[in-house]
Amino acid sequence: MGIEPKSIFEVRDLSVEVTSKDKREHPVKLLDKLNFSIAPGQVLGLIGESGAGKSTIGLAALGYLREGCFVSEGSILLNGKSVFGKNRLRGEAITYVPQSAAASFNPAFRLVKQVIETAVLRGLLNRRDAATTAERLFLRLGLTAPNFGDRFPHQVSGGQLQRAATAMALCTGPSIVVFDEPTTALDVTVQVEVLNLIREVITKSGLAAIYISHDLAVVAQVADDIMVLRKGQKVEYSSTFEMLTCPKEDYTRRLLSVKLAKRLAATEAGKILLEMNDISAGYGAKEVVSNLSFQLRAGSTVAIVGESGSGKSSTARVITGLLPARRGTIVYDGEPLSRHLKSREMATRREIQLIYQNPDVALNPRQTVWQILARPLQLYFKIKGAELRSRVITLLEQMELDATYLGRTPAELSGGQKQRVCIARALAASPKIIICDEVTSALDPLVADGIVKLLVRLQKQTHVSYLVITHDIALVHAVADEIIVMKDGECVEAGDALSVLTDPRHPYTQRLIESVPKMEIGWLDSLTTSRATSVNQEVTS
Repeated sequence: MGIEPKSIFEVRDLSVEVTSKDKREHPVKLLDKLNFSIAPGQVLGLIGESGAGKSTIGLAALGYLREGCFVSEGSILLNGKSVFGKNRLRGEAITYVPQSAAASFNPAFRLVKQVIETAVLRGLLNRRDAATTAERLFLRLGLTAPNFGDRFPHQVSGGQLQRAATAMALCTGPSIVVFDEPTTALDVTVQVEVLNLIREVITKSGLAAIYISHDLAVVAQVADDIMVLRKGQKVEYSSTFEMLTCPKEDYTRRLLSVKLAKRLAATEAGKILLEMNDISAGYGAKEVVSNLSFQLRAGSTVAIVGESGSGKSSTARVITGLLPARRGTIVYDGEPLSRHLKSREMATRREIQLIYQNPDVALNPRQTVWQILARPLQLYFKIKGAELRSRVITLLEQMELDATYLGRTPAELSGGQKQRVCIARALAASPKIIICDEVTSALDPLVADGIVKLLVRLQKQTHVSYLVITHDIALVHAVADEIIVMKDGECVEAGDALSVLTDPRHPYTQRLIESVPKMEIGWLDSLTTSRATSVNQEVTS
């Protein structure tokens, strides 16, 4: 038997609690006596529902806790030193790759300046050596464009920005890196590339890593061990192989078995509610949607899928009037629809609602949940008093939340909870069309399954129509009647969702479908090998 490598990172009996702002209530326990250790070159995957404590562990590993939080018991040690001591571990020996790279980079500075900033300020490298290190990291992470680091954040794609964030985390030569949902916001094809690169960097550098995700299929491709969390407590902790092949706990088995139900055809799809005819739109000189046409019927669901930058979200903005179309016509409920939001009647604005992909951008950080949900009810229906409170609480209950959330601000909610508040706000307007832009991408499988079931139930009850923008093929299977596949602003394939997903004709559609992670150890290796073989065959043929 080989000798087990010595752990460099240890969490011992860790408990974290949070006090309320007014300090009248007893502290709430966020983490409860957690224990684990990580050796060099080892990856620990953390999975669980929204609010399970995954991100709290990730931040605590950096020696950081959110406002009001405190360690009530236990310790976190890196090479025997407490991460909460004044020893400058955070940013040097322990680094962090965030879920949203777009929100983490300063738009006013070039990428390379931000990537090397910590290494230079801490005196680890001089500016020239740091720039050389950054350039080397860019190349290792597949960012091979000349002078890539001289670009600003808005000049690169989401996948490139996520890899730049990884380069920033590696620039100081850390011993351990915390990856907090690093591929959640990426489409499936880019996710495969980023996962491969993250795994390669960890293997070659001998780093220890914590990989946080709600997607067990993704964690299974990079983690050696997996810990399942629920409500701040450890449910199960074992090797990835044991976790996937013989889970011991009922909750783990539920996570493994979650599979969104296949969509049944919309038997009551009605008249054409929305019609897009040869729509083109863009930003400045760049056209991002070209000659797009489709119909959305009452009570039905159309899904738009494609990679980042394919024009999916821009299409949603055209429909809502936030991005006026340059050419083409939009017909809503039999009448021409103005291209500009300001020119539309209040009733039309109410009837077409948009749920944004990023709830951090969509929710006002200064408003409480009560204010966020009460506003559309007051604006559109003039509801007041006890009836207003009752309607708001009903909306929360539909989202599996309760009245205790009314006084919270977005900063006091988990990512999944914030997304549910966004969905509730859209439902408050009683719309005819809801545009769901990556509506489940921030949610764990169990919560996502509940949200999908909720959306399907609401559609049956209210005959609302959905336009679902997503890179989640499982979600398309679950909710869509028709599908539109977009690439570079154009529709490359469209039709009945079941037919397109089971028998895709366009090579791009085929690549999207094969990139969906599977709950299998070695799936990523098999896919990478298969693609490399195909490329070699194309070169030699």
